[in-house]
Amino acid sequence: MPRPSRPTPTPRPTPTPTLTADALVIVDFSPRGRASRTPGPYRRLLATPGARAFTIGNLLARVPMGMFSVSAVVMIAGTRGSYALAGAVTAAGLGATAVVAPWTARLVDRYGQAKIAVPATLLAALGSLALLLCVRLGAPAWTLFVSYAATATTPNLGGMSRARWAHLLDGDETALHVANSFEQAVDEACFMLGPVLAAFLCTTFFPEAGTLVGVALLVTGALLFAAQRATEPPVRERFPSKATSNAPSKAPFRAPGIPPLLAVCLAMGAVFGSMEVVTLAFADAQGHRSAAGVVLALQAAGSCAAGLVYGATRRSGPVEDRYVWCITAMTALLTLPLLAAALTGSLLVLAAALLLAGMATAPTMVTGMTLVQRRTPPGRLNEGMTLAVTGLLGGIACGSAAGGWTVEHVSPVAGYGVPVTAAAAALMIALAAHRVPGASRRRTDPSSNRFT
Repeated sequence: MPRPSRPTPTPRPTPTPTLTADALVIVDFSPRGRASRTPGPYRRLLATPGARAFTIGNLLARVPMGMFSVSAVVMIAGTRGSYALAGAVTAAGLGATAVVAPWTARLVDRYGQAKIAVPATLLAALGSLALLLCVRLGAPAWTLFVSYAATATTPNLGGMSRARWAHLLDGDETALHVANSFEQAVDEACFMLGPVLAAFLCTTFFPEAGTLVGVALLVTGALLFAAQRATEPPVRERFPSKATSNAPSKAPFRAPGIPPLLAVCLAMGAVFGSMEVVTLAFADAQGHRSAAGVVLALQAAGSCAAGLVYGATRRSGPVEDRYVWCITAMTALLTLPLLAAALTGSLLVLAAALLLAGMATAPTMVTGMTLVQRRTPPGRLNEGMTLAVTGLLGGIACGSAAGGWTVEHVSPVAGYGVPVTAAAAALMIALAAHRVPGASRRRTDPSSNRFT
């Protein structure tokens, strides 16, 4: 597939010397003001041909990712009067996603994004609509589990977007770093705005409004994204001849350096899952349960801002070293919420601590995804990144359970020790993998001209 050419910068006019009666005057005809400024890294990134088109569709499709679980809880609990049932249904859907997502990603890599993403998205949308009807019509509880499990076919839209950037920016590591930072900031923004939008729709209009709007955004965005075929990564041959260099790639899970990254993702998912549950419990204990969503949104806002800044800064040193330092900073900053809760008991101080603690999340995730991209075998990029997301989902489930147990059996304040412990575990894993001889070396695949 021909790759879109990058825009050629307009040459700047050279100053023109002019001789007057008694002086030499140099006239500079170059533009002044905003036109003369060098465009920022994100403007240059989005100026890549075709980038804005698939980014718009991807944004629309990713906002519902933060809406569906909240909408399902509000819808089920409001109709059936059971938060336990609502939590069990969403947990079952999360488990189903962890199992199905890697297979969906493998099909995407094998047959192409448009051929797989569209039917997979439509099937997931039907699952959400089936859940809505089952809740509305008072169907048996088991139908809720089956319906929500069908949403597990939702493709990893963030991974597909990163795969497109890797295809368009192949060989330009600086631009790819900016792209990964941009995508992580988008993730944080979607998970910050999604729950707020879902809660607003479900409480302002009717309980099913969040699910309906989420389905409409998901389907519309996925169709727009899949329609941008010019930027879609090419599909590697499934059965290549011996004369070609497109030899079948090994599974990403078996690739050197990938298992430790997945273990770190599992531990980091425990950080996110436990932090959410513990913060909800702490706010409830302080008598401000309704403010918990805003407090958690501040953590996502700090991560989003830090991700954008991280993408615009110059990098130094090997990415493996930066990964360890990012996790170290994350572990250190996560002690701030624990100290704020233990020493002050103030929800306002806790909000400020979470804002600061969130600033290490995006840089850590950006660096981790960069390593996943480098170490994933050629032609399996979407599958590799989906495995990382699966690790995060599994960690979120474990962290939610551990945080909930600690809150119930000890105290909400002690619950903030769970994300610190999980981050410390991630740091130990990263350090152990970093010290393995040859683990941090990059291999260059001559067939794809990219680092693995």
